[in-house]
Amino acid sequence: MLSKSESLTSWQESVMSSTWLTYVLEQWTGVEYHYLYYIVFILWVLNIIFFAPLLIFISISCFLNLLLHIYKRKNGLDEDFSSKSWDNGRFMVASVLSMCGKLWHGYELHGMEKIPEGPGLIVYYHGAIPVDYGYFICNLYIQTGRLCYSAVDRFFAKLPGIQLLFNLLPAVHSGRNESVEILKKGNLLGVSPGGSREAFFSDENYNLLWGNRKGFAQVAIDAKVPIIPLFTQNIREGYRMFGKIGFFRWFYECSRLLLIPGYGGFPVKLRTYIGDPIPYDPNITATELVEKTKTAIETLRDRHQKLPGSILRALLERFDKHQKED
Repeated sequence: MLSKSESLTSWQESVMSSTWLTYVLEQWTGVEYHYLYYIVFILWVLNIIFFAPLLIFISISCFLNLLLHIYKRKNGLDEDFSSKSWDNGRFMVASVLSMCGKLWHGYELHGMEKIPEGPGLIVYYHGAIPVDYGYFICNLYIQTGRLCYSAVDRFFAKLPGIQLLFNLLPAVHSGRNESVEILKKGNLLGVSPGGSREAFFSDENYNLLWGNRKGFAQVAIDAKVPIIPLFTQNIREGYRMFGKIGFFRWFYECSRLLLIPGYGGFPVKLRTYIGDPIPYDPNITATELVEKTKTAIETLRDRHQKLPGSILRALLERFDKHQKED
């Protein structure tokens, strides 16, 4: 007669071996089923940890997109996002995101008065997940009523479930000519020259990884607008990527897919600082303007960010009430 423990073991084996997937995996890998379940569980946990920041970002975006669809249908709106009828929906989205930033990161925005009334090209440091830039454009809209167009990677144009949100904020995916036209119409446009490479491969030293990119500078020259530098304290401590691992760098360079795992979502203190505008100069070259812009952002970084960054210090700064604001 089997003991209680032996009967339980026999029952577990019977149930698990009855699944075809378990059988196939066991035969293919040569690993016993109970070890396979341990491995799957560990991979599941690691997937949640490593991809949680991106999943949270996409989940919130999809939720807001759903609210906008409800708003659109309830009010019988069309796709003319410049219409005043969309203002309440836009304000709702900005308010929700601004509240998320305030509650989770104690988000602060300093230097709003430095943004000119006319057009301007906002150039910012790209964190692993640029939630800070999202908080910035939302606070800008709430406080001034001004929209800031955003140049984003084409990857996001293909993500399902967030198109209405991106059209409303609004985000653009085109090149230099469209960017110049946006600015010539008197708008603000935000761009990060470092892009995904800076997001993935910069680190707690907040190095700017712009390579030879100078298209943004030529856009500012062609549109005859100032460049407004922007930097957020601790953005690299809130969200980090495994870009230092050689395999992930190789994978990105070969595929250009934005699938490098990261970790974070820590409730660190985030403060965005707007620097003094770099005025339009008809005599400056694009290469010279790139260097001036890079220097301006590095100056903001060196003034407001302790290097190298520390997650623990960034968390403790949530309780610092005497932070210098200049």
